[in-house]
Amino acid sequence: MSTTLLMAYLGIALMVGLAGIGSCYGLSFCGITAIGAMRKDPSKMGQYIGLSALPSSQGLYGFVGWYFASQHIAADMSVLSATAILLCGLLLGSVGLLSAMKQGKVLAHGIAATADGHNVFAISMVEAVFPELYAILALLVTLLTMFSL
Repeated sequence: MSTTLLMAYLGIALMVGLAGIGSCYGLSFCGITAIGAMRKDPSKMGQYIGLSALPSSQGLYGFVGWYFASQHIAADMSVLSATAILLCGLLLGSVGLLSAMKQGKVLAHGIAATADGHNVFAISMVEAVFPELYAILALLVTLLTMFSL
């Protein structure tokens, strides 16, 4: 396997793998908190589930990045293209990882506060959008880079 293919596939693995791992962590933070919240107030299960689902999007961003990057992988690809895919994979993967983990913690606190009787569903959703914004920006940089290759 050529060095350029190895670099490109490593970039793909980083963008999908790290973003997916972040979503797994973020979802598990929320899921653990939602289970505990059900013991306090099971009538708000819909709100707990609504808040719990948000960190899954970063894993989807990794998949979208893979879709556009994979179209540029070929046996005769240039070093520039392979480097771009590798660096975009590192960017999208690491930002997706951290964004999903931090978003999960924000939402877990929102779930716990909701279970305690506070009306914080809407503000929790709004606050959770801020870490997500950076994952969206990383995806945008990846897409613009892939369109420029």
